Amino acid sequence: MMDTTSNLIVSSPNIKYTDDFIYSDYEYEDTLVTRNKNELVAKPYRTSLQIKTERKIGRVGVMLVGWGGNNGSTFTAAVLANRHQLSWNTRNGKLDSNWLGSITQASTVRLGLDEKGNDVFVKMSQLLPMVHPDDLVIDGWDISPLNLAESMVRAKVIDYDLQQKLKKEMSAMKPRPAIYDPDFIAANQADRATNLIRGTRYEQYLQIRADIKNFRDKKKLDKVIVLWTANTERFCEVRPGVHDTDENLEKALRANDSEISPSTIFAMAAIDEDCCYINGSPQNTLVAGVVERAEKRGVFVAGDDFKSGQTKLKSVLVDFLVSAGLKPVSIVSYNHLGNNDGKNLSAPKQFRSKEITKSNVVDDMVESNRILYAEGEKPDHVVVIKYVPYVGDSKRAMDEYTSEILLHGTNTIVVHNTCEDSLLAVPLILDLVVLAELFTRLSFRPNVNQEWTPMHAVLSPLAYLLKAPLVPPGTPVVNALFKQRACIDNIMRACLALPPVHHMQLEHKVPFLMSDLKSGAMFASSPPLKKQKLAHENGDH
Repeated sequence: MMDTTSNLIVSSPNIKYTDDFIYSDYEYEDTLVTRNKNELVAKPYRTSLQIKTERKIGRVGVMLVGWGGNNGSTFTAAVLANRHQLSWNTRNGKLDSNWLGSITQASTVRLGLDEKGNDVFVKMSQLLPMVHPDDLVIDGWDISPLNLAESMVRAKVIDYDLQQKLKKEMSAMKPRPAIYDPDFIAANQADRATNLIRGTRYEQYLQIRADIKNFRDKKKLDKVIVLWTANTERFCEVRPGVHDTDENLEKALRANDSEISPSTIFAMAAIDEDCCYINGSPQNTLVAGVVERAEKRGVFVAGDDFKSGQTKLKSVLVDFLVSAGLKPVSIVSYNHLGNNDGKNLSAPKQFRSKEITKSNVVDDMVESNRILYAEGEKPDHVVVIKYVPYVGDSKRAMDEYTSEILLHGTNTIVVHNTCEDSLLAVPLILDLVVLAELFTRLSFRPNVNQEWTPMHAVLSPLAYLLKAPLVPPGTPVVNALFKQRACIDNIMRACLALPPVHHMQLEHKVPFLMSDLKSGAMFASSPPLKKQKLAHENGDH
């Protein structure tokens, strides 16, 4: 059963609603495993948490770096089309605007079960207060001076009739000048680069800060999120004494060091203006000094690289193969596309940035199964990207997965995928903004005597949406897609004092549980978590 219209209220002694906050008492449980010679000892543990979710959202602005590109112009068109509930004519008939591809707007989460044992699903955005896409205020930067209507026409993504309906409003939107450094993006982008911030790197940084402040003040915004959706840069050469600490990064910026990339300048400016910064391209923008800067200022960062199509499928298929006890030994991914992103990636240094994020996506799945893989062993993994102007934004992807099976036989799966690249990426931009904003309103503490603490500055729960998830130092990287999605769902459930979804469905497998379900005994209100714990410790069952 699906219910996407009703208001959601959790009835539990472990949750409290006020006008400003939702308070949750939550028991976080896992299992600690220790090794003692040839013995593994597994010890369940439980940690009590209090979680606070701020209910007030305020006015939220989004500033896109690369606003005039395919993603930026399509994102703006999608927000406006949905805000105005536009319809348009195509050769297939009349079509209506929607947010398909967005997990916050077009996917559901299992809430629980009803009295008959049927699963109940709700829209993800019903779980907790989230910013509505219609309420987003958009601005941004681009090296091209075209207004957003002209950029939309150049991108060739939006249907013609819808372009005409959006033309007037988007013509009034013009990107702010951006940073252009020909050493970091492909030389073939030079003809676009006429809308530029001049000066040293530090002067550019100051201008970006001024732009953010101007946007926030002019639109009377409570919060601004800055997101990079511009061209892929080459990897910067990470140097000790330059990128390793916040202090060194600041010195290098002021000294106009050539290895401080434009994206890193945007990240530093955003952080210093108290804005969450999200890196939607594969380059190594969020170096150690940037992360330290975010931690010190209590600002959030997330990256790297939108995970829209081919890589998302790869993270599902390899997880399936490895968990099934099959051994992927060769993964070959080929794609060609004709949009400006493909043009930029035709340069070797920029392609290398993309190759790294695409290639690392299977690592955690391989490391999870030492029966299949020896220490250090990995599948052969090759990624090829070619620029073919004719296909435009319609990307073609072909993948071949060869696995070793029983008695050294082989199994090969071949997948062909044709996708409209920007129409897959834009819902990810929306979800990154909506979820990042939500996570800025969460606080945690172990008990009432402690101070509230926000999430870590690196928003690793956004990994579901990113190819190469940035995680806090010392934290394992998770690329398996279903684990990433479960992380988002279950964090939100924890904010409502609801247990994680476990999929056991014991109600349908153990006879007396089904009887309790039908009689209503299962729905008797449970005592608060601390009382449960004391009763257990006193032997009172």
